Amino acid sequence: MKRPLEHNGYLGGIRNLLVGAALILAMVDTGFGEALSATSQNLGAKIEGNSSYFSRLWELDPETRAGKYPFSIHRSNYVLPFTYNDSPNTAAVQEADPGKSLKNAEVVFQLSLKVKLWQDIFSKEIDLWFGYTQRSFWQFYNFEDSSPFRETNYEPELLFNFRTDYSILGWKGRFLNVGFNHQSNGQSEPLSKSWNRLVANVGLEKNRLSLLLKGWYRFPESAEKDDNPNMEKYLGYGEIWAYYFLKNHRLGIMLRNNLDFQTNRGALQAEWSFPLFERVSGYLQYFVGYGESLLDYNHSVNRIGIGVILTDWN
Repeated sequence: MKRPLEHNGYLGGIRNLLVGAALILAMVDTGFGEALSATSQNLGAKIEGNSSYFSRLWELDPETRAGKYPFSIHRSNYVLPFTYNDSPNTAAVQEADPGKSLKNAEVVFQLSLKVKLWQDIFSKEIDLWFGYTQRSFWQFYNFEDSSPFRETNYEPELLFNFRTDYSILGWKGRFLNVGFNHQSNGQSEPLSKSWNRLVANVGLEKNRLSLLLKGWYRFPESAEKDDNPNMEKYLGYGEIWAYYFLKNHRLGIMLRNNLDFQTNRGALQAEWSFPLFERVSGYLQYFVGYGESLLDYNHSVNRIGIGVILTDWN
C-alpha cells in the first residue's frame, strides 16, 4: 500500500535551513574558518600563482596537511534563497499525492563536509576520508501548502585519496579518489530513490584551471528493488567539473552525458562566484538537463538561482 507524500512543514523547513546556515557560519567563525584562512595566507592567498586549489581541498602538500579528524570543506557549501525552475517535476509528486502542486520558485541549499580518518596509510601517499553532502530543494514560496521540502538528497561516501605527482599534456595530476558512494532521498514509496556506486575521481591542475574527472559504476539491483530504472541512460557513467580562478572570482562548469547518440541525454551546470565578504561570495548557478536530484533523475530541469557560497579558494 502506497503511503501519502510526507514532507516537512514551514517551521520544519525554517529549522533545517537555519541548521545548515548555522553550521556554515560556525565553520567560518571557529577553528575551521581560521585554519582555512591561515592555510590560504600561507600559500599566498591566490590561485593564479603557485598555490593550489586541490592542494588545500585535499591537503596534498606538507604546508596544507592538517592531520586527522578536523572537518573541512568537501564540495561547495551554498544557499540559493531564490531559484526559478521553468519545468518542475509535478508528475513525480502527484504520483504520491494527486492534488499536489509545485511552484517554479524554490530555495536550494547544499552542505558538504569531510573528515580525514587515516593519514599516510602504511606510510604511503594515501589518506582515507569520509565525506557527507546534503542538498535540499525547498518549496518555500508554496505558502498555501505550508512550504514543504520537495526533496533532500543525502550522500555519504568513503574515499581513499592517492596523492599523485605527474604531468600529462601540460596538466599536473594531483590526486586520485577511489571509494564507495551512497545517495538516497529518505522518502517513502513511491518517491523513494537511492543508489550505490563505486567511484573514481582524478584531479588535474594547470595554472588557473582545476579539472575534476569523475567516473562511477553503479552496483546492480534486481528489478523489483530498483527504484531508479534505467538510471545510467540519464546520468551516464561520469561527469567533468572545471574551475577557472581569476583573482577572487571562480567560474565553474559541469558536463555530463550518457554517450548514447540515439537517445542522448546529459546535463550542464554553469556557475559564477564573485566577491562579497572575506569568506562568503555571491553565487550564480544555472542547471539544465537530467539528474539535478534523485527525484529528477529522468526529468529534464531548467533552473537558475542566485545566493551566497562559502569561499574556499582564496
